[in-house]
Amino acid sequence: MTQTPNTPKAIEAFIARKAEIDAMLARLTRLSDEHFNASPDEINWGHVGTLDHYAELLKRITDAAFSEGECAP
Repeated sequence: MTQTPNTPKAIEAFIARKAEIDAMLARLTRLSDEHFNASPDEINWGHVGTLDHYAELLKRITDAAFSEGECAP
């Protein structure tokens, strides 16, 4: 791999963006561990719809990251 003058800046930006993603994933994991702040006695179809929306957004990300679904070759 050939290094160019922009490589150090690209690496720095990559690491910063990765740190942002890692922080978001950690927050989502904590929220999931807390059942997305939903009390079992209060869960309704609105909560299901919210999780469905979250799942769809995450599916778009995982499809792109793993070349699956609509992003499959």
